[in-house]
Amino acid sequence: MNRLKTFILSAALAALPGIMPTATAQETSSPYVPTPENLASRRAFQDDKFGIFLHWGLYSMLAQGEWAMTNHDLNRDEYAKLASGFYPSRFNAHDWVAAIKASGAKYICFTTRHHEGFSMFDTRWSDYNIVDATPFGRDVLKELADECHRQGIALHLYYSHLDWYRDDYYPLGRTGRGTGRTKHGEWKTYYEFMNRQLEELLTNYGPIRCIWFDGVWDHDQDPGFDWQLPGQYALIHRLQPSCLIGNNHHRVPFEGEDIQIFERDLPGQNTAGLSGQDISQLPLETCQTMNGMWGYKIVDQNYKSDTTLIHYLVRAAGMNANLLMNIGPQPNGELPAAALQRLARMGEWMKVYGETIYGTRGGVIEPRDWGVTTQKGNRLFVHILNLPDDGLYLPLEQKVKRAVRFKDGAPVKYRRQGNGIVLQFDAPPTDIDFVVELTLEE
Repeated sequence: MNRLKTFILSAALAALPGIMPTATAQETSSPYVPTPENLASRRAFQDDKFGIFLHWGLYSMLAQGEWAMTNHDLNRDEYAKLASGFYPSRFNAHDWVAAIKASGAKYICFTTRHHEGFSMFDTRWSDYNIVDATPFGRDVLKELADECHRQGIALHLYYSHLDWYRDDYYPLGRTGRGTGRTKHGEWKTYYEFMNRQLEELLTNYGPIRCIWFDGVWDHDQDPGFDWQLPGQYALIHRLQPSCLIGNNHHRVPFEGEDIQIFERDLPGQNTAGLSGQDISQLPLETCQTMNGMWGYKIVDQNYKSDTTLIHYLVRAAGMNANLLMNIGPQPNGELPAAALQRLARMGEWMKVYGETIYGTRGGVIEPRDWGVTTQKGNRLFVHILNLPDDGLYLPLEQKVKRAVRFKDGAPVKYRRQGNGIVLQFDAPPTDIDFVVELTLEE
């Protein structure tokens, strides 16, 4: 955005009623008290357990993942020319949502503006958006939102706190330093721009269950940087009191956040080096890629197997967390065939075992190498992913009234041993996830 447009935007923002004033953390430090609507939304989120992440933007055209702009130090003005050729002729919101719904997923999280700075929705605060800058000229978010509402899928919106395109994302963070920005912008203008876009997202697209932020880590080498999050969070909660706020900052949740996010790891794990933070009492979500990238990458066909994906979903549920599994749509608007195949297979599994996932919480038996437990009231679901050779001992002080194989109700033998029970099998289970349902005495 040039300096004239930046000046006009700043003046327009100042003249409009209702704009949240620029506020520091100190100015909005009163304790956050979630509304009853927000608490109900948290419970619904926890009950859903499974969502699909959609990373889609101009970067899909380069087919090198969502970080191509900074990874290759692409000049922002040259990069912006991609918009003139962006025409996803095969985009069909109904088909996207229908395929995702059939997988058993209950919500979608869509990237409205990623770090590249391009808005994938119709915004009046920048002409660098899919309606004004592309020959496609359609508001894909509006079509997706309408279809989600029609098909009963909750909608979450990803929004980047950093921007590799705009001058007023300043001072610069640790990424995007080679994209040709002039470094003479003003943070106040950028902050107001973000808030105005958030106001559009929460006003023009119906009920939004969550705003999913990303990018605070861009200033992790500048810990004193003030993102002014409290004022932004207050704006969101004012516009839609039921809307949840999550922030992928790789730390314990900040004041005003409603869910805790873990990237590429289950809660308490840190194999990817992005997690390991303490686990809060907020609803939990882990986001994971289906292959190796978030955005579409043509050479990355290393998709995880059906078994791996189902196991990840089950282990997340056993750790009292949701799984947000990512797909990177192609530049022509289609979801990759490999991703659709896995969605379909997960849907087949969820038709049988969804009852042991949806609406559950982590069971009284903590996760083990062999698997996890999920629970609804006095129904304890034992998910056996890897049966030990010496049988399965469950540390369980409560008495068991009944033990059955979940999929068909066939009895499962068990005996009491010490402070628990031992499940006994005539032959080792071969299911992707062998589920035993225990009815506990209340």
